Amino acid sequence: MPNTIPIHELGVDVVGGRLAAFRIGAERPTAPIVVAIHGITANSRAWLAVARALDGRANLIAPDLRGRGACNGLPPPYGMAGHTADVLALLDRLEVEQAVLLGHSLGAYIVADFAAAHPSRVHAAVLVDGGLRIPGSEGVDPQEFAQQLLGPALARLELTFASREDYRAWWRAHPAIAHGDVADEDLAAYADHDLAGSEPELHSSVAREAVRADAEDVVNADAATHRLEVRADMLCAPRGLQDDPNPMQPIEQAEAWAAEQPRRRSALLIPGVNHYTITLGSAGASAVASAIAAALPA
Repeated sequence: MPNTIPIHELGVDVVGGRLAAFRIGAERPTAPIVVAIHGITANSRAWLAVARALDGRANLIAPDLRGRGACNGLPPPYGMAGHTADVLALLDRLEVEQAVLLGHSLGAYIVADFAAAHPSRVHAAVLVDGGLRIPGSEGVDPQEFAQQLLGPALARLELTFASREDYRAWWRAHPAIAHGDVADEDLAAYADHDLAGSEPELHSSVAREAVRADAEDVVNADAATHRLEVRADMLCAPRGLQDDPNPMQPIEQAEAWAAEQPRRRSALLIPGVNHYTITLGSAGASAVASAIAAALPA
């Protein structure tokens, strides 16, 4: 079982209230800042394994997106514009002129949107299984496509759980997790941080209206990723959200994107991972940490 990793909360003033962001790992005063943005129904604890794999090479700061985790009570604006404004406020709160931005799934689209709008604030971008148009999303209703794509991730928002352990067990049985290399301590922290309410009626903290707004933006967005002028590396999982053989970001699509600006961009397939374990699992986290390390300022 991995060692417990220290977590320190930072408050950020944003439109409508305060954004909760977390330094995951011990503070390294001389190390560069990496801002890590999680996926559409995830939370900041999705980055525990990555922070551990970084092993002090950077300070990893991970907010809970508006409508999730400790920020589930933050009101709109949701969607790409709202998240981009929140990332800018976070960088200002950290008093850093530039940072490496890291995003998984929805977070990759947010990172790309921010980097396209504010390139001077981004040293480099690391996009993890997200950022490009999702196969099958062309010309379809965004909400219907999100329902089809996210499946159990959305279904769990309607469920209640009698205890924290019941919710952890739900995650342990998830097809993407059940046979993966996710440390149980990390999975428990991820699940616990998502819970709201009281026993025996615990439920996910994710705001449904936030997911709806973000899903529409993701289905319709990849223009920002093609406009990127900063260094950008894309990591792809060969398997999808249910550990199925349908990747969210096929490596061929990522390679074509990288070929648009080969001096600034790269695409890499991480073998043996799916859309979840590319960040939550030990092998995926190690690959993501290596990509971050390569993108850090010299």
